[in-house]
Amino acid sequence: MLAAIFISGGVNALRQSEGHAKAAEPFFDKTLGKQSEKLPDSVPTDGETLVKLDGAVKVGAGALLALGKCPRLAAALLLASLVPTTAAGHPFWEEEDEEARQNQLIHFLKNAGLAGGLLLAMADTEGKPSLGWRARHAAQETGKRVGDGVSRCHPSRG
Repeated sequence: MLAAIFISGGVNALRQSEGHAKAAEPFFDKTLGKQSEKLPDSVPTDGETLVKLDGAVKVGAGALLALGKCPRLAAALLLASLVPTTAAGHPFWEEEDEEARQNQLIHFLKNAGLAGGLLLAMADTEGKPSLGWRARHAAQETGKRVGDGVSRCHPSRG
C-alpha cells in the first residue's frame, strides 16, 4: 500500500513532466542553479529531465517495493526521491497566504509520514537478523574460536 502513492506520482510526473518541472523551477534554481557549472556534462540539470528521472525512480522503486523485491533498497530509493520532491513541491514556509500555507503544510506533513513508513521499510528485516546483528555475532564467534585456539595451544591460558 505504501508503494501506491509513489507509483501513481511517478506516472503522473512522467506524463506531465513539463508542468512538474515548471513548478519545481524555483527549487532547481536555488539548488542546482548554483552548482550546475561544476557538474560533469553527463549529469542532467534541466528540470524536465530531472522530473522524468524522479518519476522513473518512483515507478521502478515503487513497483519493487509493492512486489516485495529488494524492499529495503526500494524504500531507500523512494526516500531519496521523496526529500527533494517534498522540498520542491510543498515549501509551506514560503507561502504568504494563510490558506495556501496550511494546504502546503498538510502535504509536507503527509510526505513526512510517508518518509517514516519508508524508514520502517528500510529497517525491516522480515524476521531475519539485521546486518548489524550478524556482524556483531560473527565477530563474537570469531573471538571465541580464536580464544579456543589459543587455549588449546597454550593450556595455561585457557
